[in-house]
Amino acid sequence: MTIATAYWCILLVAVLPYIWTVVAKASGTQGRFNNRDPREWLAKQDNPRSRWANGAQLNSFETNPLFYASVLMAQFAEVPGATIGLMAVIYAVARVAHGLLYISGMHRFRSLAWFIGMASAFSLVVLAAKTIA
Repeated sequence: MTIATAYWCILLVAVLPYIWTVVAKASGTQGRFNNRDPREWLAKQDNPRSRWANGAQLNSFETNPLFYASVLMAQFAEVPGATIGLMAVIYAVARVAHGLLYISGMHRFRSLAWFIGMASAFSLVVLAAKTIA
């Protein structure tokens, strides 16, 4: 694995929130999606899948910046590219799994996927700090 692999993972996880948004909108059962007031439309939805997909979207927006920074920090600190690539793939796979598990309502496994993804991002930050010290 290489830095290029990590960059492709950045692209993948950057797209995920928008995929979860499409799922949230497509899963709505209370009227057609209202782009003029999407938050009100979402609040009216009684289909858990729609709310869970929105939750996956929001969680992606919350956690992805740490991943982006961790990859760049590790590269700047000259952590081996193979290590950065591996941690990036682990993060990306965990984030895909997190979203799918979130939408499926499998909260325990979703939390495990979240933890794995965050651990891989934090490990890159720690490796960067140790390498540059």
